[in-house]
Order: sequence, then C-alpha cells, then structure tokens
Amino acid sequence: MGSQVTSGEGLLAWSPAGGLRPAEDAAPGGRLLVADSWLVRDGRVRALDRHEERFLRSCGECGGPPLRRLLEFWQDMTAALPRTGAWFPRVELAPGSMELRLRLRHTPPLRSEVRVWAAGQSDPRTVPRRKGPDLDTLARVRGRASGGGAEEAVLVAPTGIVLEAATASVLWWEGDTLCLPSPRLPVLPGVTVALIQERAQRSGIRLAHRERTVAELDGHEVWLVNALHGIRPVTEWVGEPLRAPRAARAGEWRTWLDGAMEPLPGH
Repeated sequence: MGSQVTSGEGLLAWSPAGGLRPAEDAAPGGRLLVADSWLVRDGRVRALDRHEERFLRSCGECGGPPLRRLLEFWQDMTAALPRTGAWFPRVELAPGSMELRLRLRHTPPLRSEVRVWAAGQSDPRTVPRRKGPDLDTLARVRGRASGGGAEEAVLVAPTGIVLEAATASVLWWEGDTLCLPSPRLPVLPGVTVALIQERAQRSGIRLAHRERTVAELDGHEVWLVNALHGIRPVTEWVGEPLRAPRAARAGEWRTWLDGAMEPLPGH
C-alpha cells in the first residue's frame, strides 16, 4: 500500500493496493454520500481525531467500505496532507463505486466576522445529520445570501426555529449563558461546536439548549462556528432591522481556538 503525494490542489482516489493516486474529477453536481473537511495550517490541525470519528460513523451509516479499509484510507490520507501552507482538504465517499477520495484544496480567504441574511431559510436538506449529500444544495443557499449582500444564511425549521447556518453551527449568548439549538433538532454534529461546549463546561460557563427564531436573536452576540473559520461573530444582519452588538466575548475564544491546533501525525 502506498500513496503518491501531490504538492498542489487536486483530487486523489484511494485503493487498497495503490493508495492515493491522482484522479479525474467527477462530473459537477455529483452528490456525495459523505464528506468532511478541516483547516490545515503549516502542518497543524484541530481535532482531526473527531473528524475521523464523524467520517467513519457516517460511512458506516450509509453502508460504506468496511472499517478496516476506512482506517487504511485515513492513514494514507493523513500522510498525504501538505505540511506547509494553508489548506482546506476534504475527504469524500462517492456514491455507486463507494470510492474513497481526498480533495486537496487551498484555504479560501479566512474571515473573523460574518454578515448573515436575516430572513430565515427553510431547511432544504435531505440528510441534515450527515455532511455530504446536501453540499450542492447548501452552496445554492449561500449563493442566494451572497446575492443579497450577506455571506451566510440561517436555516430554520418549519416552526421558524433556528437550526444552523448553511456551513456553520449557530451559537449565541443570553446574558452569561452560551446557547445552542437542541440536539433533538435536525442539526449536523459539529466538531468545532463540541470543542467550544467542552471548554465552556470546564470553565464553569452555563450552557443551554434553547429554541429561538432569527428575530429572537436580535441584540444578542451570535457566533457562526465551523472548522474552517473557527468562531465568526455576526456583525450585521442583512435584510431585516436586527441589531448585532459588539462581540465582547469572541476575541478571547478565537485566541483559545487558534491555540488548539496540533501537529499532524508523523508520516
């Protein structure tokens, strides 16, 4: 088993005998069974073991390759990740062939804050608890938000309750309480939001699962959280007269989260 490591962007397909090899990209719009991605900066990454756990669990849920093959792929994939520069790699499980792939991508511009479309977007996802099948749908949601002058959109349940954003978990502060949607709701189990929850618990900060509409977030410090940007406080709600106060807490939490990056395992 071996891997041919590339120094630039591209798609690598994996096989037990050949390891990772450059592959032709799939036709645009192909629906992935599973996907997962994270930030790699100069060979350092945050909570890679948790991304592995989520990816393996998701592959198992949709009848993917056996665990032994998944672990072999993950080992080869980790060895192939660049150790210099800023990257946003994505692991994929393709439908039909059940092919395991690594998509090497340079990191897009990182943001420390975000403008959000204030009109809640009805959740269009078909598999909300598994990352992959709805990526194209969510990209269209973000495209509509961008057309309105925002960078993200909040997905809401039929009742209007906030679920998450198109590419991020939603957290907010009510006084000294850090709030998040109930896990009973159809939300993706976020790796970064789990790290934040654990730090809050260690620090004695009260956590609460609460059901709020977008309008009820008016005047609160709201964060969008994901593996790429980390914590981005909402600095503007676009399209509705909602207030986005100064993010008093975000800076200290962002510094902590940046410091949570660890070296990739050795080759």
